[in-house]
Amino acid sequence: MDKVIASTRDAVADIPDGATLAVGGFGLCGVPVALIDALLEQGTHDLTTISNNCGVDDQALGVLLYAGRITRTISSFVGGNKELARLYLTGALSVELTPQGTLAERLRAGGAGIPAFYTPTGVGTMVAEGGIPVRYDADGTVVETSAPKEVRVFDGQQYVLETALVADFGLVRAAKADRHGNLVFHESARNFNPLAGMAGRITIAEVEELVEPGEITPEDVHLPGVYVDRVVVVGTEGKRIEKRTTRARSDRSDTPAAAGEEATPA
Repeated sequence: MDKVIASTRDAVADIPDGATLAVGGFGLCGVPVALIDALLEQGTHDLTTISNNCGVDDQALGVLLYAGRITRTISSFVGGNKELARLYLTGALSVELTPQGTLAERLRAGGAGIPAFYTPTGVGTMVAEGGIPVRYDADGTVVETSAPKEVRVFDGQQYVLETALVADFGLVRAAKADRHGNLVFHESARNFNPLAGMAGRITIAEVEELVEPGEITPEDVHLPGVYVDRVVVVGTEGKRIEKRTTRARSDRSDTPAAAGEEATPA
């Protein structure tokens, strides 16, 4: 039952060329960057990734994009990644665009063993009707488009059929884990991580803190260990901020409160 692996290199060693990966994270929040870096070092290529945004420029999954290791991605938001756009429009990368909530449910359904589901999202658009460019050639000509999807009416409303997603490997990052693989995520860093972990046939978790079984109470577990196959401790180093916005603060050093003194009401 002890699922702890010595290093990220060992944890990803059996991920083969051509594998499909479900990867947690949103922007740079909750991204398993240590596992991604280990894959980059290993040289694995021809990967298909399932993730919200496939990283940002030269960070997170972006490092695999820049290295030419990803050939297809199933994603929701890709507007913040210039390299992805370049590869997509020049025929080097196939992109399956999926509405964000639908992407989350497709991963959850895959982990729950549900093959498909109906949703109103996308009805009356190219999401349901097909025709979204999936792949271009080097000249910018569309050579593959999304196929039409089944639409049915329930109680007078139209719904589109979406299929579940299952990956060969799930890569996630958690704040805490025990040796049985039970995971706890920190606030918004939970995002797509539990869903990616559910959808992976083999799920690998990089974690900041390791505790012993029983130290995480059952009601605090966000992803049960039954979904997790490997745990590797990476600590808190390497966490990155995607965008930092600051503003100048006014000088209030002359006020009693700013100087650490108790202010007296007027």
